[in-house]
Amino acid sequence: MLILDEAAVREHLRFETLIPAMEEALVALSSGEVVQPLRVVVPVAEHAGFLGSMPALFGSRLGAKLVTFYPGNRDLPTHHALVLLFRAETGEPLAVMDGRLITEMRTAAVSAAATKALARRDASVLALIGSGVQARSHLEALRHVRDLREVRVWSPRRADAFAREFGARAAGSAEEAVRGADVVVVATTSRTPILAGAWLSPGAHVNAVGATRPDWRELDDDLARRAKLVVDSREAASRESGDVAAAGSIFAEIGEVLAGKRPGRESDGEITLFKSVGVAVEDVASAGLVYEEALASSRRS
Repeated sequence: MLILDEAAVREHLRFETLIPAMEEALVALSSGEVVQPLRVVVPVAEHAGFLGSMPALFGSRLGAKLVTFYPGNRDLPTHHALVLLFRAETGEPLAVMDGRLITEMRTAAVSAAATKALARRDASVLALIGSGVQARSHLEALRHVRDLREVRVWSPRRADAFAREFGARAAGSAEEAVRGADVVVVATTSRTPILAGAWLSPGAHVNAVGATRPDWRELDDDLARRAKLVVDSREAASRESGDVAAAGSIFAEIGEVLAGKRPGRESDGEITLFKSVGVAVEDVASAGLVYEEALASSRRS
C-alpha cells in the first residue's frame, strides 16, 4: 500500500492532466455512471469545524475522502484531508494520500473546466474575491483555459501580498475588483453575500466555490436569480448550497454541458454562474491520477 504525503502528491498532480480528468469524471457523474452518496458531515461545534466523509465508485476506482473544514483557521489551511483508494475487484487498500492539495487543485480544475465551457472565448480579465489557497490555485488553473491579460484581487486580508506575489492588482473593494471583469472567482469563507449581481458586466462568468452549507451565502439574490446556474451535482448542490436554494432553479450540471446534452453559453451578453460544492468523484479521480503516476514513476526509477 502506498502512503503519499503532500509533497509526493504535488510531484504527481498537474493541471495539464487534472483538468481533462475532471471533465471526464463530471461527464460520468451526470451520465449516471458514478456511485456517490451525499457527503456525510459531522459538526465539531466546540471548535466551529466540520468533518466530512465522501466515498465514490467511478469505473475501476473505488475510494473515499475524509476532510475537515475549519473556516476560522488563520495560520493553518481551512481544509485538511486524507484520500483512500481501494482495489474495486477485491476491496484491498491501494493507497492513502494527503488530500489537502487534492482538494485545492481539483476544485480549481473543475472551475477551469466550467470556465472553458461557459466563459466567453475572449475572456481575459479575472477578478479573484479571496486571496487564500483557492485564489492561488484558481489563478494557475484558469491560465490553462483562458489567456488572462489582467488579474485583480480583493480580500479583507493579504490581498496586497497576493498581488505582489502573483503579479495581480490589489483592488480597494470587491466591487472595484469585479466591475468590468470577464471571469470572477469567489473563494471565501464568508457566510453572507459578498458578491453583488449589480457589479457584473454583461457576459461575465462566475465561479463560486465557497459557502458550502445550506445556511451560508456568498452571492446576493440578484445574481443567484438572474444568472444561468450550472452546478457540479444537482443533488449535492440542492442540499448543501444556500446560494442554490436562493436561485430556485438549476439550469444544468456541468457534466451535461461538457457532454453536449445541455447548452453552455448561448450569447455574449449572458451571465453564467458555476456553483461548486465539491463532490467525491472529483477526489477519487484525482487520487487515481496520483496513484497511477506514482506507480509509473516507481517503475521508471
